Amino acid sequence: MSHPSTLSAEPCVTTFDEFAQLANYSLMDTLNADPDATVDGDDHRPRQVFSGHFVPVKPTPLAEPEYVAHSSTFFKELGLSDELALDENFRQVFSGDLSAAQEPMRPVGWATGYALSIYGTEYIQNCPFGTGNGYGDGRAISVFEGILNGQRWEMQLKGGGPTPYCRGAEGRAVLRSSVREFLAQDYMHALGVPTSRSLTLYVSKSETVTRPWYSQDSCSIEPDVLVDNPVAISTRVAPSFLRVGQLELFARRARSHAHPNASEELRMIMSHLIEREYKRDIDQTLGFTDQLVELAKHFRQRLTSLVANWLRVGYCQGNFNSDNCAAGGFTLDYGPFGFCEIFDPWFQPWTGGGEHFAFINQPRAAEANYYMFWKAVRPLLADDADALEQFDQVGRGFTEAMQQQLQAMWAAKLGLPEFNPELFKQLMQLMTHSDVDYTIFFRELSHIPDDVSALKKSFYGKPSQHFEDQWQAWLKSWCDLVMNGGPVEISLAEISTKMKQTNPKYTWREWLIVPAYQQAIQGDYRLVRELQAVLSYPYDEQSQEVEDKYYRLRPSVFSDVGGVTHYSCSS
Repeated sequence: MSHPSTLSAEPCVTTFDEFAQLANYSLMDTLNADPDATVDGDDHRPRQVFSGHFVPVKPTPLAEPEYVAHSSTFFKELGLSDELALDENFRQVFSGDLSAAQEPMRPVGWATGYALSIYGTEYIQNCPFGTGNGYGDGRAISVFEGILNGQRWEMQLKGGGPTPYCRGAEGRAVLRSSVREFLAQDYMHALGVPTSRSLTLYVSKSETVTRPWYSQDSCSIEPDVLVDNPVAISTRVAPSFLRVGQLELFARRARSHAHPNASEELRMIMSHLIEREYKRDIDQTLGFTDQLVELAKHFRQRLTSLVANWLRVGYCQGNFNSDNCAAGGFTLDYGPFGFCEIFDPWFQPWTGGGEHFAFINQPRAAEANYYMFWKAVRPLLADDADALEQFDQVGRGFTEAMQQQLQAMWAAKLGLPEFNPELFKQLMQLMTHSDVDYTIFFRELSHIPDDVSALKKSFYGKPSQHFEDQWQAWLKSWCDLVMNGGPVEISLAEISTKMKQTNPKYTWREWLIVPAYQQAIQGDYRLVRELQAVLSYPYDEQSQEVEDKYYRLRPSVFSDVGGVTHYSCSS
């Protein structure tokens, strides 16, 4: 997260009643509700939302909810007892039944609207009304906000049923995508990549929805069958779920004078963002415009660092629109994501994503999102010329800041004290033309071998003699830099250890995830929990059994298989 807690509290919250007492709803208490909303949260049909920061909505409970998993690591961090995940009232609330809420908890949740922009271009045609007033949380409903172990967190049900933003869908998430999101959030946190967090995962024993997906071993680009899937609700947690797209929505309304309070609502959402996500970074005694300049600096730092981390671990967001860009600077949306196995700078797991959201283009996508943030905040600085000039200067510095983060990251992956452009360029060319496993290559390199034979286990197929000679030459250049480039007092063993803390051993391999959700659909959750355990320690040497199963190249049988190497966004 933006402020990862290093404290692991002894579980002190053991009952649902104790949990309920931690409720504290800053968003609903300080921002504006949609004036057209119902009081009781029975607001489940698509409609335009013209103003206000949120719509009160009651989630739709899962029929016959069953426990699948919870994040023991995160429970501990929050000071919650593991037994709570099995508590009847806790399960009811986090499977969508707020009738179990106890005061000071609220019996309704909330959904928020946002705008859509792709690469700096504003869109409204994705909104069913063609106005931009119907785009937002279609099936994500926040149900709890409170202070746990000294930090404010918001808890949001993914798949909690329809909201006014549901665009006519049923607002559900299937078990397949819920297992993926639940495991991915836990894994990303273990990698040290800022992310929303997983709390719980419950599945319905009787409710299903039909979704397009891929038939067994299908090589089709798009789904080729309709599949009945069990419905599930995963709870994701973050300091807030404020997105760049949300800030954009209020800026657009202020710009067009959409309603009398439009400018004030823009100001309110910015103040709320600073309070929720940047309180520890920004001096609260500063004037508001100076706080906005500081916000621009801190968000730039977080966003550039985040994307450098994504590239470090091989993660591809797939669809990095402004509405999937957390204003707190962490990984928010686990829709069409994937992890690069065979290195390909243009890796893109989502069939609808295109090259502009490919692995290597994520820094550019981040810059486009930052530009939309900058554009949204700027009107609030119109009356302060000095602050506006500082603010614009921060925006102009994004490219350079991103470059610095990326170069520092690549230097760390290679165990070098500083980035070497020529060595890096040669490596990218060799990796691109050699079918190399991204994770295994850098992990094996972390042992600092002097002969290319030690890297062979990361190669898909045997390289030609010509390529092998090129690899050997590159390796020699690299070894010379590692051995002679840093301070004398740092030993090779220390460099190797540091590289292993940068280059994970265990990565997300979709062909190993698929059996976990397939078995979960049959009611067997053991593999989900096994993956959760293995992926919780991605940098560690684990047992030989784990290594044999999880530290290996993708079998050729899974090349170009729908639902494994690529997938549609359906979830």
